[in-house]
Amino acid sequence: MKEQLADQLKVCLADAFTFYFKTHSYHWNVEGPDFYEYHKLFGEIYEEVLGGIDTLAEQVRTLDVYAPTSLKRIGSLTTVAEEDNIPSPLEMSAKLLIENNKVIASLLSGYKMAEEMGELGISNYLQDRIQAHQKHAWFLRSVGK
Repeated sequence: MKEQLADQLKVCLADAFTFYFKTHSYHWNVEGPDFYEYHKLFGEIYEEVLGGIDTLAEQVRTLDVYAPTSLKRIGSLTTVAEEDNIPSPLEMSAKLLIENNKVIASLLSGYKMAEEMGELGISNYLQDRIQAHQKHAWFLRSVGK
């Protein structure tokens, strides 16, 4: 059962890492009349997500399993879509909202597994990450209105 939780945490880690990178790349490449607002928003989101990635990998290690060690492996685990194009700022926000919801879903799956197993430290951490991503969702939804 711990192996299943570790596998789910690897998906959470891959999703968070891919979401972080996608958000950071949008931060680099956003253009337009509202450049500064989007640049700042994406910067705040990617910095917050990056701040949680190391601890998420450490949660995998607490289960005595290795965290992914290559971008190829992260790419094989993630549910978050990569981006090769540079969409408009509004499209960037809409795409990030979709991907953020995928991160929330994988975190929620891990949370439920951790709770069932009595891994309260892991479930508490995942609960905090879910709340952070729910706030990101609020911000991303708000710019599209």
